[in-house]
Amino acid sequence: MFDSFVIFGGIGFIGTHMLRLLREKYPNAKVYVADLLADPSMDQKDAAVSYQKVDVRKPIEMQGEFGKNTLVFNFAAIHRTPGHPDHAYYETNIRGAENVCEFARKYGIENIVFTSSIATYGAAEELKTEDTLPTPNTPYGIAKLVAEKTHEEWAAENSNHRLSIVRPGIVFGTGENGNMTRLYKGLKSHKFAYAGRKDTIKACIYVKNLVRVMLEMAENRNAEKVQLFNCCYYPSFTIEQICHAMMVATGMKRFIPFIPKKPMMMVASVCGLMGGLGLGICPARVKKLMISTNVDGKKLSQSYSLKYSLEEAFKDWFKDCDEKVLE
Repeated sequence: MFDSFVIFGGIGFIGTHMLRLLREKYPNAKVYVADLLADPSMDQKDAAVSYQKVDVRKPIEMQGEFGKNTLVFNFAAIHRTPGHPDHAYYETNIRGAENVCEFARKYGIENIVFTSSIATYGAAEELKTEDTLPTPNTPYGIAKLVAEKTHEEWAAENSNHRLSIVRPGIVFGTGENGNMTRLYKGLKSHKFAYAGRKDTIKACIYVKNLVRVMLEMAENRNAEKVQLFNCCYYPSFTIEQICHAMMVATGMKRFIPFIPKKPMMMVASVCGLMGGLGLGICPARVKKLMISTNVDGKKLSQSYSLKYSLEEAFKDWFKDCDEKVLE
């Protein structure tokens, strides 16, 4: 179906897992890893993979053979929030979308997969489906929504253009170094407590599930011209359920204390002044813990299956880490 692939942001967490899947499923295809951190010397690792230094904020120039049978994955983004000045989200995520789409136009590429975010919905407790009106309230969420529209404009230009947009919840797995890794470290070191509530919903998805689903979307010739899916488990899990599954999968036994909201924010403020105690603890992150990411993955569950359940995902991640730690 595809004879070549381009992964923008291919050095990142999701990109490296997608590369591994593509080499497994399409061993004879050429894969181009385009990333600001890519080093051409990496080509020596695998002749079928070409690493090219690319800054998506600028017009994209790449060496290779691209055409209608090339599949583009656009993972390039500034995403950690809080953590960057506002303009950084706009420059990379909006200008990057424009340049990736222009690259596709230049070479007659007909299929793009774009990773957006549930941040496009904005922070609120209400359940959010794909039909919910996006009301982003952060620079990151705003930039991702604009980038979605940029890709949709590209898709509308040609009847052969196909676009898959995914809005993942928390993506976790080997190399994540994000929320789930911090949660595990907090549990393991007895430094995690339920912040204000135990029933906070945290929509999430295992990275190996995500990359498989994204590839299947692009391969699905019977799908709609433009596909949009929330990518998370259905139904979504609470923080208490996530902690339980993580502890069962890693053989950890812990009592998790509960700290009411006001004392928790005081602790976070003190920890923030002390550099987060190595766990990234600060008022902004604790506030995020108290707000649900109540995203509905029902549409995805009706169209594509996830290989790993939540507990199976944690077990698989633990296995990939030689059953020592989650990292």
